[in-house]
Amino acid sequence: MERFDYCIVGAGIIGLAIAYKLSQQDKGAKILLIESHRQFGSETSSRNSEVIHAGIYYPKNSLKALLCTQGKEQLYDFCTRFNVPHQRTGKLIIAANESEIDTLESIQKNAQNNDVSLTLLNQAECKKLEPNVSARAGLYSESTGILDSHSYMQTLLTLAEQQGVLFSPNTQLLNANKTTDGFNIMLATQDGQYDIHCRSLINSAGLQATSVAANIDALNKEYIPTYHYCRGHYFSYQGKAPFTHLIYPVPSKNTTGLGIHSTLDLSGQVRFGPDTQYIDSIDYDFDELKQSLLKEQFITAIKRYYPRIDEHKLQPSYCGIRPKLSASGEAAQDFLIQTQNEHQVAGLINLFGIESPGLTASLALADYVANKLINR
Repeated sequence: MERFDYCIVGAGIIGLAIAYKLSQQDKGAKILLIESHRQFGSETSSRNSEVIHAGIYYPKNSLKALLCTQGKEQLYDFCTRFNVPHQRTGKLIIAANESEIDTLESIQKNAQNNDVSLTLLNQAECKKLEPNVSARAGLYSESTGILDSHSYMQTLLTLAEQQGVLFSPNTQLLNANKTTDGFNIMLATQDGQYDIHCRSLINSAGLQATSVAANIDALNKEYIPTYHYCRGHYFSYQGKAPFTHLIYPVPSKNTTGLGIHSTLDLSGQVRFGPDTQYIDSIDYDFDELKQSLLKEQFITAIKRYYPRIDEHKLQPSYCGIRPKLSASGEAAQDFLIQTQNEHQVAGLINLFGIESPGLTASLALADYVANKLINR
């Protein structure tokens, strides 16, 4: 039976970042990174807005706030050092009417609590920054940006493999049995069943994390939370981009997420989304029968800040699914990172509910996990 120091389940952005950081910080360790799909980052990591978030909305001292603000600076530095395509675009959060200006001030105060600086703009200043945007006032975030998430993931994997990490796609964890010095793990691979031993097990399987946790024999199943799958659709906007910054509406108190916003990719293409749609199972189908209704909902939302939208240029693009720990109508919950302190299983770390700002926080989150394993 082959022995490893670490086995990481799930090669999305978080699993890749953990593999990279562990290979850096625990030199010579044998690290196995497994992925059930044929390539890395096939689910949430490749179906998002590709935004580098500032850390504006999250509660003070939450993991989301702390890891986002720490991870943002690490991510910009990483992208610069390793030539990952990115751009510090800036972001404008707009109040469409007078009643939303108070909300802007609340957002600015929360951002200040997270050591994030935002500039309050009046109507004329918003117009000067973004002539096509209709806004009574706005908040400008200078540190928000975008990146090429696939290039980022490929770079993480390349660097990790250069440090000796073994990447095994098309590999699924069937079960993990606790031993005195780690875990005996049964894997399903393309070539059949394969058994390994690892000293530490990291469950970073994203949408599949609760299923993976259910196959760890020593884990009290009371520690496995209920996932609420939240699907978000994106529409692309054809032709020349009407904006040069990311445009976000003031989040509605009655909806999950940040509202249907406008982002840019590195080619300058505009896309709008995501909306929020709770579903019972993982399903990426962009239902053609519902596309016209979805499009109307998007147009209504977008017109609040971009009244001159050409409806014919708005086309369905893709959708992603967020692994939420909160149900529809409930307050958003923080990242859930369980260690031995919570579940009493030595050498096991479970990561649940790693949604936005998971991409931005990835390197800081990986440091957090690596510190729990190396210094335990």
